[in-house]
Amino acid sequence: EAAANVLLLRAGLALLAWPIYLLSFLGIWEPFCRKVFFPFFLEKICTVHDKKSKKYKQELFRNLPDFRGPSGELRLLEIGTGSGSNFQFYPPGCKVTCTDINPHFQEGLSRNMKKNQHLHYEQFLVAAGEDLRQVPSGSVDAVVCTLVLCSVHSVSSTLREVLRVLRPGGAFYFLEHVAAEHSSWTYFWQQVCYPTWKLVFAGCCLTRELWKNLEEAKFSELKIQHISVAMPWMPVEPHIVGYGVK
Repeated sequence: EAAANVLLLRAGLALLAWPIYLLSFLGIWEPFCRKVFFPFFLEKICTVHDKKSKKYKQELFRNLPDFRGPSGELRLLEIGTGSGSNFQFYPPGCKVTCTDINPHFQEGLSRNMKKNQHLHYEQFLVAAGEDLRQVPSGSVDAVVCTLVLCSVHSVSSTLREVLRVLRPGGAFYFLEHVAAEHSSWTYFWQQVCYPTWKLVFAGCCLTRELWKNLEEAKFSELKIQHISVAMPWMPVEPHIVGYGVK
């Protein structure tokens, strides 16, 4: 019965969003989404999300300086930098390489770079998390990924690349929204919204159980905390936060 209700509500939602489905069918939605809608919308959502998750991020990134390399420098790679909302949490002098599959965040990115002049910005690479071939193996001390694993094509390939580019003893930091408890109303609504949400928000999947991927990924040490970040009217409340050491 629950499955039938999910399908019925999914159809209702698709009906409401039919103009987007039509634009997608005509090949117009994706380029528009990538260039205009997603950067604009993501920045608005990130502003709300940053306020709600600030204390978790401050706590998460507090031990970043512990992972400085033998030279005393901290070389950090961020996957899916977007407009750079994490820069404020990185320690002074940190050398940052930004990567994103979408090159259309420049406006917000340059604004955040100006605001955070305590960092050294090394380069910006247009690259997917699954393919960081431009980054040499074992060349970074820390990799950061927030609200990105929900929309990569392959979580396991992305985590393999993370482990490849990290030096031994380096750390991978994450904060991601995940699937809710299966018996909960949140999970019910995640299932209802799934197809339309994925289309509207550039491939974002609501029901990934990312903690399982992280547990399978061969980190020598893994700290995961399940937390709740309440976002108004959005089925993305359950999150995980933590770090894994190579």
